[in-house]
Amino acid sequence: MDILESATIGFLVVFLGTLFVFGEIMVRAKGLFGILGIAIMSLYFSYHLSPDLGMWVVLLYVIGLTLIIFDGKVTTDGTIAVVGVLLMILGLSLPTPGIVYGTLVAFALILAVPTSFLFTKVFPSRNLWDKMTLKDKLGDEEGYNSMNESYKDLVGKTGVTKTPFRPTGTIEVEGKLYSATSDNQWIKADEKIKVISVDGTRIVVVQES
Repeated sequence: MDILESATIGFLVVFLGTLFVFGEIMVRAKGLFGILGIAIMSLYFSYHLSPDLGMWVVLLYVIGLTLIIFDGKVTTDGTIAVVGVLLMILGLSLPTPGIVYGTLVAFALILAVPTSFLFTKVFPSRNLWDKMTLKDKLGDEEGYNSMNESYKDLVGKTGVTKTPFRPTGTIEVEGKLYSATSDNQWIKADEKIKVISVDGTRIVVVQES
């Protein structure tokens, strides 16, 4: 497999391997994506591993992947996942023959991870990180409003975030708490916001400047 001497081929191999590995994490594909991803990444590591490096670079990659899965299932705040991605990048880049090669495979991983979310458009999702949007209890006794017609009256009103938005969280408007989304914008707690739209029970807010 001397073809893997090429940094461009290394980029493609890591991109495809990462795409399928994370595809297995994101969707229920009966293990097919996992098998493909592991096979491709095994090919990559088997070619680049040397006696000087040993298996510890593979261990870095595996630990990083484990941290990402742990974050998605347990902590769900993205912090541990970032550490996991960094460890995976180190595991992929360190065995490479040069800086250019290492940079390309790192970029391949960074590009493949968000691309793997496209699988959720076709296959049943595993709903990883769903707890991020479901941590807060939304009962009436906590002050939250359930589905009602008053939601449409919130448009144009200002309030404050009670929890961080990543991008879903809790806002307080006129003394009442609502579950809302910032539409992919991350907002800290205790920030001023404005409700810009309401679609059913989906309240969309933006941070006030």
